[in-house]
Amino acid sequence: MTNSPPASPRSPLARLGIPPTLVWGYLGLLLFMIGDGVESGYLSPYLTDRGFSESRVALLFTVYGIAAGIAAWLSGVLSDLWGPRRVMWTGLAVWTVFQLVFLAVALPLGSYPLMMLGYGLRGLGYPLFAYGFLVWIAAVAPGARLGTAMGWFWFAFTGGLPTLGSLVASGLIPHIGAYATLWAALALVAAGGLLALLLVRDTRGGKRPRGTGEGPLATLVGSITILWRNPRVGMGSVVRVINTASQFGFFVIMPIHFTKTVGFSLTQWLHLLSAMFATNIFANLLFGVIGDRLGWRRTIAWFGGAGCTLSTLLLFYVPDAAGANFPLALLVAAFYGATLAGYVPLSALVPSMEPRHKGQALAALNLGAGASTFVGPAVVAAFVGPLGVAGVVWIFAGMYAVSTVLALFLKLPDESPAAAGAPHAGAEAAASAPA
Repeated sequence: MTNSPPASPRSPLARLGIPPTLVWGYLGLLLFMIGDGVESGYLSPYLTDRGFSESRVALLFTVYGIAAGIAAWLSGVLSDLWGPRRVMWTGLAVWTVFQLVFLAVALPLGSYPLMMLGYGLRGLGYPLFAYGFLVWIAAVAPGARLGTAMGWFWFAFTGGLPTLGSLVASGLIPHIGAYATLWAALALVAAGGLLALLLVRDTRGGKRPRGTGEGPLATLVGSITILWRNPRVGMGSVVRVINTASQFGFFVIMPIHFTKTVGFSLTQWLHLLSAMFATNIFANLLFGVIGDRLGWRRTIAWFGGAGCTLSTLLLFYVPDAAGANFPLALLVAAFYGATLAGYVPLSALVPSMEPRHKGQALAALNLGAGASTFVGPAVVAAFVGPLGVAGVVWIFAGMYAVSTVLALFLKLPDESPAAAGAPHAGAEAAASAPA
């Protein structure tokens, strides 16, 4: 397979840390995730208003998250076998088909089993598309700018889910209603998917050439065994689970808590959510650059783990004490969104810890990312009854504290115990080598 020529160092996109051959992929990902994120701020209260209990809604989100976790893991494995482009096509097709089942059949009939089928299996779609593109970036971006390239990925990802997605929902719902807004989400996903897949020409999105790695079964098994073959990759995967577990758990309980307990309107909550992740998307870029300069491991531990431990508690206790004070709630929501981005360098660090099996390492990391989509709602489903919302928040804060400790052990292969945590030239070269 012939690789695309390297970008000129004078390219404005290259200076920004964006692989120039993938620019349409970043734009398509943004649009895709806007569509995927439209529902994130209101689907939970929308379903409870239709008569479904909070526990059933939490279970629905948990099933969705399990599907997303499986797909996130498979995205790395299948990208090794098929190439990222084909994996992304599969994700787009799955998202479209099962969204149609959810909208055209399950919701009109009010059938919970069909909702489980349609919405639950739709969870397979976005990780195949998004994390397939993540593998593509890892194959193209130079190691010295890998953290920044990953920062741009998360800028596009969280720019859509839930930032601009929630903003689109807040604008459309008053005019066309909540149900029609879900159809608009389908149109946005289709447009973004086609934009990325039809306009990106980089050949490294194709299937790997014969003889460059293990067979399909060995690749599949290796993406699991790497969790204990290289314990640091396993720890990185656990840290990735913790990173966004609270985010997906809060999607279940915080819309209800902020609107029914604190006293905000649904529109105000959607605006808070948009502000939260508007901060997050710019922090993704910031922490990508900081990670390349200060050190990936340091950035994850202190800005991510320690920062989220504090911000998670503030997100609950400040509005709980101050009531429906929008400016104050906006401040703590923005702080929470910013600290979530402290984990961005994980996407550069974990594959760099296993340079000879980068696809398998990314599969393990993606497994952690997908697992967070059901771990968060599962924590809510299990503990919101006996412990209440405050108890759930403390569980998430404790998880972040654990991730701070784990992150300190995520050292690169050539890093001495006394190293400060910054990426070394040797590691950067390994990170830029083909998977």
